Amino acid sequence: MIRSELDAAGIGEPRLRDAYRQCRDLNATHGRTFFLATQLLAPAQRPPIHALYGFARWADDIVDLADGHTTTPAARLDALAQRLFDGIDNSVSADPIVAAVGDTVARFDIDRALFEDFLASMRMDLTVTDYPDRAALDRYMRGSAEVIGLQVLPVLGTIGPTENAAPYAAALGKAFQLTNFLRDIAEDLDRGRVYLPADELAAFGVDRDRLQWCRDQRRTDTRVRTALAAQHAITRNWYRTARTGIDLLHPVSRPCVTTAAMLYGEILDRIEATDFAVFSQRATVSRTRRAAVAGPALARALWARRGGRADTLTTTMPS
Repeated sequence: MIRSELDAAGIGEPRLRDAYRQCRDLNATHGRTFFLATQLLAPAQRPPIHALYGFARWADDIVDLADGHTTTPAARLDALAQRLFDGIDNSVSADPIVAAVGDTVARFDIDRALFEDFLASMRMDLTVTDYPDRAALDRYMRGSAEVIGLQVLPVLGTIGPTENAAPYAAALGKAFQLTNFLRDIAEDLDRGRVYLPADELAAFGVDRDRLQWCRDQRRTDTRVRTALAAQHAITRNWYRTARTGIDLLHPVSRPCVTTAAMLYGEILDRIEATDFAVFSQRATVSRTRRAAVAGPALARALWARRGGRADTLTTTMPS
């Protein structure tokens, strides 16, 4: 499968093929729901998406997995940024993930400022542990979530000007991350972070100490449940906003994005179905359910690839 994907994408140089292969392995191992959705893309689209995922995963691990390193996470992020931009500027890198990302940036003319914003938010994770209000959280999410949607947009392709689809791509990235914030609240507390606006929690009589009590007791009290339900509703609204923009994508890409939005949205369903028991269990979508959603989507994807839709692209689209 990976060989045919690389061939379809026109990636022939052996070291570069191996670089993309390593990014694909990272995605398959650590992003199962997202990886499943990528299989609905045209084969030529998959390697660049895997490369972008691989880089984001690498940076995220620098921030969250500090054990076993002699240098600080800040120093490693700085080194990663240096390698990335050297790779983008020189179109070559000895590091496989950077090589794959640099090649993807060149092929799809992805704005390097999106990577600068992403790395800025990753650096925030090293020093910022709480967000006083929605505006502060949005500043963080601009680089940690919205730019991911904007990075992949040129790979997905659009049926009109890219700037028309950009707000919806950013909104979907935000919806995904807000889902993660709700699902992973216990894990984030263990790392000393709270990714929920403090003033919005306070409106329900909730603060960090109350969240920590729920974590320690592995139960969700009434006030916290009500506060999380409000955050849940905000996240739902971002999905609604993002879904209105899916029709602006190239038809070949719509089944993938629709499936990703549906499966991530079902994580919200699971959180609600467990009565917000996020301090004692992690909400997941079963393998059976993922397959049930992906099956019909695959049929739609194959139809789009065979010319079942005649929409005209205004951006470069891999065949």
